[in-house]
Amino acid sequence: MTLTTESLRHAIESIAAQADPIGTELNELDGRLGDGDLGVTFLNGFNNLSGLAPALPQDFGMACMDCAKGMTKVSGSSFGTLMAISLMAAARTTKGQDRIDWSQLPDLLQQALDAMMARGGATLGDKTMLDSLAAIIAAIRGSDDPAAMLAAAGQAADDALTTYRDLPCKIGRARIFGDRTVGMDDPGMVAVKRMIDCLAHG
Repeated sequence: MTLTTESLRHAIESIAAQADPIGTELNELDGRLGDGDLGVTFLNGFNNLSGLAPALPQDFGMACMDCAKGMTKVSGSSFGTLMAISLMAAARTTKGQDRIDWSQLPDLLQQALDAMMARGGATLGDKTMLDSLAAIIAAIRGSDDPAAMLAAAGQAADDALTTYRDLPCKIGRARIFGDRTVGMDDPGMVAVKRMIDCLAHG
């Protein structure tokens, strides 16, 4: 079993099918800490990707690039920009490949994480989706079983939320609220967890 465009297509459809309630939740969370538009960006982004999914090319890298372009059309939250950046990072590495070994996924995610940090200015420990991604990479490294990797990713995302919940946000508009963000979940971290949930139940 390998990671293919069909895997990507299935992931998109699984998330898009639950995007409405997730978008509502993320808008509410983001409204407490930011502009309140993360959910709109999430919903519009995955609606765009769902429309692109049937025609994605078999070349996995090109499919990721098409998805990145779809995400760049989403205005609003920086979430859309960071998602596009992560997809472009994966596209550069996998262009020309139709099948990717699952054991390569941690490296692809690490490249995405590095690209997002370089573009967005956040660092690990700032209480953002990057902290969730770093935890997921550590949890799935060394595995090549997609089911086990998904379970480990879900637990890692949960653990990251628990770890950072009682810490203040240090990046974006949320940093203005300082210690008032203690006890609150970062909306981007919640978005990562919800995407994993969709994949687990899709």
